[in-house]
Amino acid sequence: MTRVILVVDMLRGFLEKGSPLYCGDRALRIVPAVRRLLENARSQGTPIVFLTDQHSTNDPEFKQFAPHCVAGTRECEVIPELAEFAETVIAKQHLDAFTETTLSATLQQLGATRLVLCGVCTDICILHTASSARAQGYEVEVPANCVATFDEKNHGFALEHMEKVLGVEITTALPPAPLRTDWPIPEDWLSGDTADVYFLRTVEILKKEKVNPVVTMEVFPRGDGILCGIEEVKSLLQKVLPPGESEVWALEEGESFSRKEVVLRITAPYQSFGVYETCYLGILAHCSGWASAARECVQAARGLPVLSFGARHVHPSIVAMMEYCAIVGGCNGCASTAGARLAGMKPVGTIPHALIIIMGSTAAATLAFDREMEEDVPRLALVDTFEDEVRESVAVAKAMKGRLAGVRLDTPSERGRVTAELVKEVRAWLDLEGFKQVRIAVSGGLDPERIRYFLKEGAPVDLFAVGSYISDSRPLDFTADLHEVDGRPIAKRGRMPGVTPNARLKRVM
Repeated sequence: MTRVILVVDMLRGFLEKGSPLYCGDRALRIVPAVRRLLENARSQGTPIVFLTDQHSTNDPEFKQFAPHCVAGTRECEVIPELAEFAETVIAKQHLDAFTETTLSATLQQLGATRLVLCGVCTDICILHTASSARAQGYEVEVPANCVATFDEKNHGFALEHMEKVLGVEITTALPPAPLRTDWPIPEDWLSGDTADVYFLRTVEILKKEKVNPVVTMEVFPRGDGILCGIEEVKSLLQKVLPPGESEVWALEEGESFSRKEVVLRITAPYQSFGVYETCYLGILAHCSGWASAARECVQAARGLPVLSFGARHVHPSIVAMMEYCAIVGGCNGCASTAGARLAGMKPVGTIPHALIIIMGSTAAATLAFDREMEEDVPRLALVDTFEDEVRESVAVAKAMKGRLAGVRLDTPSERGRVTAELVKEVRAWLDLEGFKQVRIAVSGGLDPERIRYFLKEGAPVDLFAVGSYISDSRPLDFTADLHEVDGRPIAKRGRMPGVTPNARLKRVM
């Protein structure tokens, strides 16, 4: 499979304020994700092709749209943030980038089989180009957080149409998973106190019998998901496996896996690691469960930021790990300091009801927050405590005089929860009062289905804060089986003897 990245109309004419067809702030927000996508493509040697509007002065398209991107003008220039990647540029005059261009010939020359489309506009040039590409037999992928358009509802419609009608794979271009490699291993893990006792007894028996074969153990999941916890497992194995006598192969942190796919293979003397089966299975089960639930929410959000707000739903001793796993799964941040520290970032959050109630009003609490908190902490106000959400949003925005970054809607179920119509109403009044820069966050009982509801209804949500769907997710079952003993293929009934092939595994020890 040969991938080619197609960057559509990331031009000054669409992303520079004041241009006739400026796509708005939502389009500007995809620029960092597009840049990450291109950086990753360049590092892997994946071809990148820029497709740029370059119209004649009397182009028939100007009967439908305002005149824009006339050839030779500044509007046709690739935005500065991406200009360094624009080595191959194909001019176009139509919504479908294949029409009357050299794109087909270029892709044939590159041997392309899979196209990744990013840029603007989701419901116009991206949609038409994707449709043409599918008709020509290409596999097509569209990272939802790397495309944008003028209207959120049309954006959602186009993504759904491409996915359900055209067979386009809608993905999310995620930043690399946080990769902590220096995990401390507690003494009670190493001593075997946290192991099932039968593993302790097994190792005791083998030691007394002087039996210590080199075995191959394979670990696989019972369902699909996102692998998390493998770095901690590696830290454990590094402490217990004898150097020079062991091999460890694994998938990477944050990689997806399928049911019964081998994610970890250990070859070593059994006595060195047999007692730790409970430990490494438990790590993978819980961590992958949290990461997989987070990824479901991230994928449902179609590129909008998702924050983990689930610390209050778990025991304090596991808060940091739960939040770290949510970030591995794709969340853009978390509310707990411990979780953020583990992931190498700063915690994010708003203002709790307690501060608002004590200070007497949302405006007073937000102003106090603004006075006392560091400048780099976003000013995000919770707006459902005493007043109607619309009135509180506008009142706080006015009180903050341009310093308010956003509002969070968290209407309780007793009041009907947050609805798409409420989000639209808040957005309309904020815009009417001159606060277009104030973003809207939604929280309260969110899960993938609720997130999809907001997007389908065209609600102008800027970010989602998810709690219990991630924190309360079930661990994913993992199983460990012996497949070789001293090089001899073997397995229990129902399993295939010998090493299970998986070309995705990489040797990590």
